[in-house]
Amino acid sequence: MGQDVETKAEIAGKRIAGKAFLESDYVRFRAGGAARSGAQRVKILFKDIQSLEAREGWLRIRHAGGSLGLELGARAEKWAEKIRSPRSLLDKLGVKPSSRVAVLGIAGEDFRGQLAARTTEIAEGKPRKDSDLIFFSAAKRSDLTRVKTLAAFLSEAGAIWIVYPKGRSEITENDVLAGGKAAGLVDVKVVSFSPTHTALKFVIPVSKR
Repeated sequence: MGQDVETKAEIAGKRIAGKAFLESDYVRFRAGGAARSGAQRVKILFKDIQSLEAREGWLRIRHAGGSLGLELGARAEKWAEKIRSPRSLLDKLGVKPSSRVAVLGIAGEDFRGQLAARTTEIAEGKPRKDSDLIFFSAAKRSDLTRVKTLAAFLSEAGAIWIVYPKGRSEITENDVLAGGKAAGLVDVKVVSFSPTHTALKFVIPVSKR
């Protein structure tokens, strides 16, 4: 999950109270209270940022659509550093050089290339016993029936990342959450896997390890 904080923003010379959010690849601000009716919302992708400055407790961002100032206090420099040096996808997914990984149905050679550069313990199609991480692609609700079978291949502290398409009626976040729960797992994290897909992380409950 990202970080959020109640704060003030400076937009077009006006200061507005609301909430700022720092996600894995964007920062956004949403006005609160009565100001919300004025649709004061700003979302800035990291890739669209032209300049960034943290000074005197303010984070100031210039981007193609204008500028945004956020009053963050001690957080200003920390947010600036996270924006300048975002964590890689594999870091967010918890892939380590020693990880025993399985990949089931994940499209895209780029992801496989990143994995191969990080670990040599990669299984395709069927997981190995005591897998640390299983990446499973679910394109529709019925695919989630496999999660319980896959969970049997996890190490005690292992995790299944269910990767599913964004904004599709064939499978929603609630469907994925229900599928993980039905398999006896608990959800602990969400990551934007790609511009088109989200990944939800499921683990074995501590009481059952």
